[in-house]
Amino acid sequence: MEFLIVCLSFWILHCNSVRGDSIIHIGAIFEENAVRDDEVFQLAISDLSLNDDILQSEKITHSIKLIEPNNPFQAVQEACELMTQGILALVTSTGCASASALQSLTDAMHIPHLFVQRHRDGSPRTACQLNPSPDGERYTLAARPPVRLNDVTLQLVAELRWQKFVVFYDSEYDIRGLQSFLDQTSRLGLDVSLQRVDRNISRVFAGLFSTMRTEELNRYRDTLRRAILLLSPKGAQAFIHQAVETNLASKDSHWVFVNEEISDAEILELAHSALGRLTVIRQIFPLWKDSNARCMRNNHRISSLLCDPQEGYLQSLEVSNLYLYDSVLMLANAFYRKLEDRKWHSMASLNCIRKSTKPWNGGWSMLETIQKGRITGLTGVMDFRDSGSNSHVQFEILGTSYSETFGKDVKRLATWDSALGLNGSLKESRIENGMQGVTVRVVTLLEDPFVMVAENILGQPKRYKGFSVDVLDALAKILGFKYEIYQVPDGKYGTQLPNGSWNGMIGELINKRADLAVSAITITPERENVVDFSKRYLDYSVGILLRKPEEKINIFSLFAPFDLAVWACIAAAIPLVGVLIFLLNRMQSGRSQNPPGPHQAPLASVSSSLHSAIWVVYGAFVQQGGDSATGSMALRIVMGSWWLFTLVVCSSYTANLAAYLTVSRMDNTIRTFQDLAKQMDLSYGTVRDSAVYDYFRAKGTNPLEQDGTYAELWRTISKNNGHENSVSNPSEGIRKDPGAAGERGPGHLEAEVVAPHGPLRPGQPRARAARRPRPEAAQLRRRLLHPGCRPAAGLPGGRPGDVVEQQSVPARAAQRGDRARRSQEAAAGGRHCHTVLYGSSRRRQP
Repeated sequence: MEFLIVCLSFWILHCNSVRGDSIIHIGAIFEENAVRDDEVFQLAISDLSLNDDILQSEKITHSIKLIEPNNPFQAVQEACELMTQGILALVTSTGCASASALQSLTDAMHIPHLFVQRHRDGSPRTACQLNPSPDGERYTLAARPPVRLNDVTLQLVAELRWQKFVVFYDSEYDIRGLQSFLDQTSRLGLDVSLQRVDRNISRVFAGLFSTMRTEELNRYRDTLRRAILLLSPKGAQAFIHQAVETNLASKDSHWVFVNEEISDAEILELAHSALGRLTVIRQIFPLWKDSNARCMRNNHRISSLLCDPQEGYLQSLEVSNLYLYDSVLMLANAFYRKLEDRKWHSMASLNCIRKSTKPWNGGWSMLETIQKGRITGLTGVMDFRDSGSNSHVQFEILGTSYSETFGKDVKRLATWDSALGLNGSLKESRIENGMQGVTVRVVTLLEDPFVMVAENILGQPKRYKGFSVDVLDALAKILGFKYEIYQVPDGKYGTQLPNGSWNGMIGELINKRADLAVSAITITPERENVVDFSKRYLDYSVGILLRKPEEKINIFSLFAPFDLAVWACIAAAIPLVGVLIFLLNRMQSGRSQNPPGPHQAPLASVSSSLHSAIWVVYGAFVQQGGDSATGSMALRIVMGSWWLFTLVVCSSYTANLAAYLTVSRMDNTIRTFQDLAKQMDLSYGTVRDSAVYDYFRAKGTNPLEQDGTYAELWRTISKNNGHENSVSNPSEGIRKDPGAAGERGPGHLEAEVVAPHGPLRPGQPRARAARRPRPEAAQLRRRLLHPGCRPAAGLPGGRPGDVVEQQSVPARAAQRGDRARRSQEAAAGGRHCHTVLYGSSRRRQP
């Protein structure tokens, strides 16, 4: 019995000595520019040293080596030096190049390697392609989950039902990370474009305006309506700011910013700088509402610096720092289980340079213990049961929202995790139906065909019709509200007065006299600052409306294809050829001595009289046939030559007559604003207090404007404060011009000058002239712009009500061809509308 007691005591003392002699030495390699990695690693070691539940009497030591970013050779050198000191595991936070080199080394030495991927300068992370081990034993474990941004982005695109979009990626971003995303979008039939963004964002947009034509800029502007940004937070903010400043972004744009690491403050800055809708995808971690449970993870207490959201230190940490802390906690739990199982393997010094060095014999046992472990740390659940990598990751999808109290705000739309996928809806939320039974006061301005007065019954309120009214009726039916329409008292759309107030419909909205404005109103930057607009659905440009000359009816137009001298020659040729044929016929009949036999046919003769010969020649000229002269060779030669002559003349006459009767385009001398400013024959104006009027005023009164064209145009338009040449509405402008009402005088001209819409280079208002056939007064058809017209960069933001196109109803061939061409352009997205300046034939005083 005493012997057994002695043996048991000796065994207990031996076991305690084993635990007491167990020194845990961990090696770490970080990049020099990662300041927080060293701090968080040492903070994790300090927290574990204070925790007696995990490691009681064991002592944790560590060695840290710093390397240059993307320097695999230096990483291997430092790792070899750590192995000579004897380490149980290696924790690294580096880029992909250094990680791949360290993987090869740790696989050869059988050292467990916990790798946390880093990325530089805040750019989105791409997956590291680590090489598989030749013997199948992989000792590198990825503590940070694989990149799942492509999966989240693809599901977002599917929810939003995008068919065409562009992906902008940072110059530091590895485009190979998009390969799987592009393969899946290609199988879905989506049109995806890629564009690399340099660090100098302003130079990128300056290059667009210097290399692209106006039509290409218009297409590029449409492309930016659906964009995914794989940029750093600062790069995305600069990119969106430049797009807004250069008018390449619109209010219906939708920006999707994808980055695992972006703070709340950066999201708010991005949302306020973005024009349109913004969606943000970022990684999130679980939060505990209970302050006591927030810093406790099972049997481990975390320092308050890392678990309390109120601490500023936690806000300054990167995602890789949090995974680094959890990696140390995972190793500590693995060491605890090894000690509890009495399967501890002491670490010996390894020399990785010598070929005869054998790997650590306890490496595989330690690796299995780590892979079987499972902890809950700062990043949530961590384990390595899924092919040697931590698969637990969660993202949140944020989107901008609007409220009258707080303005533009950001709220959570949905979440995504690797196990359950998408939780929530990414579609735009519908308007809350709180308008049931509410009567809305609507202000409008009459503009055909958007708002027109319907046939009213005596004693009943005015009724309105038109495209905009149909939209209003549909909204009222869906939301269940009623409305009352009244016309704006001053008959204006709305412009800002010198005292800062607004007139027109904009003023009615600002002064709360109206709840809604419905008309053909144009979106301008000044108006957007004070009211909210719906989405635009028509772009337009500036045009000039002129009178055309009176078309005179000429009863002798049938003779127009040929000159008078040609007709005289033809009139003289007919009797001369008839006389020649008559003489040849007489000579032939005089030479004939023998009459034809009884079985021979008599010779054909033109005629024996002169008037019959002339009649035969005239019949051949008008292609009506007649007697043929086949009696002699001379007659045949003369008649054949005449027939050939009549064929050429008749064919030329028919072609020239068809061309003459076809309406051709007039040669318009006014094709650009420069031509309009130089001429002195026509006076011109536009609609007062319109976007076009404000545009010419801004350009004409700008002392820095180098082109004097706008100053000359503004002097004429604003003569007598705009009351002499300008009008209050487009209809008045047409009525003011007598020719537009059907009283056209000679020398009047009607044409249009079409300038390209969309973003324009400053100082380059290019124009294209198009002639119109004369419209009859009763056959004028006005085509007005849509209410959602948006002004082009560098062009006036004239409202659709300022735009009139006159076109004759009996369309001719050339006109139909031009209309078909423009219809094809409109179907392809090239929408051309025309803002009207009207002109008259009164001579303008210099």
